[in-house]
Amino acid sequence: MSVGTIINLKAVYRPRGTILGKFLSALVVGTVLGLLLTFVVLENGLGFGAIVAGPWTGWPRSGTPDVDPYTRAMLAYSGEVPLSVSEGLSFIARRDSEGSDLYSECDYTLQGRMPRARFWTLTLLSPSGLPVASKADRHGFTSSEILRGSDGAFQVALSRHARAGNWLPIGDTSKFILVLHLYDSELNGAMTALDAADMPQIVRGRCE
Repeated sequence: MSVGTIINLKAVYRPRGTILGKFLSALVVGTVLGLLLTFVVLENGLGFGAIVAGPWTGWPRSGTPDVDPYTRAMLAYSGEVPLSVSEGLSFIARRDSEGSDLYSECDYTLQGRMPRARFWTLTLLSPSGLPVASKADRHGFTSSEILRGSDGAFQVALSRHARAGNWLPIGDTSKFILVLHLYDSELNGAMTALDAADMPQIVRGRCE
């Protein structure tokens, strides 16, 4: 084979190699970006159908057949069983109303409005969604047992130390999350937005 033939062959195969290299590079970049996006969704509990209202994030479509794949992956990752649309809606708070993580060494007050619902539950869990052990052996409140003022308003004190009224002990954990389930609520699976003023605030107080 002559030198001229070898040069011609290199000229023929070089573009093909370049195209293949670009294709493989694009494939790798796309895969990495997809994995990063999925990781962010799973770690932060965000799906494309998520609605954020203040510190609360809800998934109106999580109990429907048309739930997006990222929300489905997030639910599988967390082990949470979503409520069907006919049952109600679920919201999770991983941060306070100022955007900071919820730490056990700090006191918090849950206050403000609660969406109208026939029944609701508020539960304190570890970031992985497990119950947190506490000396008071209490993990949450229900709408039927909460203590209210004469105007119907209420506050929930979250602290390691006992508090008067509606006290929810934080227990033995470094961080925690709050899960709010609304049953037979005025909210529905077709909603696309929710104002922060329509959900309870989580106000941080003293930290140890």
